[in-house]
Amino acid sequence: MKKIINDPSEVVAEALEGMALAHPELTVKTDPDHIRRADAPIKGKVALVSGGGSGHEPLHGGFVGYGMLDAAVPGAVFTSPTPDPIVEATKAVDGGAGVLHIVKNYTGDVLNFETAADLALAEDIEVRAVVINDDVAVKDSLYTAGRRGVAGTVLVEKIAGAAAQRGDDLDAVAAIAERVNAEVRTMGMALTPCTVPHAGEPSFELGEDEYELGIGIHGEPGREKRAMEPADAIVDRMMTAVVDDLPFRSGDNVLLLVNGMGGTPLIELYIAFRRAHGYLAERGITVTRSLVGNYTTSLEMQGFSVSVLRLDDEFTQLWDAPVQTAALRWGR
Repeated sequence: MKKIINDPSEVVAEALEGMALAHPELTVKTDPDHIRRADAPIKGKVALVSGGGSGHEPLHGGFVGYGMLDAAVPGAVFTSPTPDPIVEATKAVDGGAGVLHIVKNYTGDVLNFETAADLALAEDIEVRAVVINDDVAVKDSLYTAGRRGVAGTVLVEKIAGAAAQRGDDLDAVAAIAERVNAEVRTMGMALTPCTVPHAGEPSFELGEDEYELGIGIHGEPGREKRAMEPADAIVDRMMTAVVDDLPFRSGDNVLLLVNGMGGTPLIELYIAFRRAHGYLAERGITVTRSLVGNYTTSLEMQGFSVSVLRLDDEFTQLWDAPVQTAALRWGR
């Protein structure tokens, strides 16, 4: 294993420290367990807290800042944070208007955020939670009951974050987050496994001429292993699963996200975006907003995911609203 790290047990803490030092105008490291907006808590504003296992950067710490998250709570690599740091982050950013927890649908995350919400309520902090389950690949997988929460989480955090920034109350922000989750679908694939620092060996095996269709962001199995194909054929398989699931229909306006898994060069992501865009156009579906890059990764895994979000006027307005985080910045 070759990784640019020191002690494997200090990877998350040192990365958090580096993020806070690199972006002092956006975030402040309050303790080894969470990172928050430099101006939090903001009186009268609904606060957004998310988190989960590390290794998916920039999710979630890279989305802390104006117009998105107020705090992010990272666990160890691919491991849920425990309730205590979630509670501390919730308390640290509560401005009196309540807190929304945005939780990817992995059993550990769901249980620990639920416990944290109960503990916060005992301290008179009102908490709502939305559980993200945008992955169409499989149901009841290795880490989940139901569908996994993957790259669609970024879209929920951005749009709900903009709603909170404009002054919506807790019920309204939670409702918007739920609506985004209901309108987004995602599927991923992998060419290679990743290596978790404390494990020191690849998380699964793929042959030189194989790819995994429907992979999870922790290397969980997908729908099937397939012989390698050209990019367009791979994208078509993924897009068919995504579009048919909602389903998306002719006349829809959508946001298209092509998300890298950490080890895929941008030149390949743009090839995938080109075909995904064409696939939608052939079905009368118009891409009016787009995002390409590494936003929900799996360490150094080679591969990508496609997410499609059906837009309405409010979603579009909130997506376009100003944001200033380490990983997303526009309009300010």
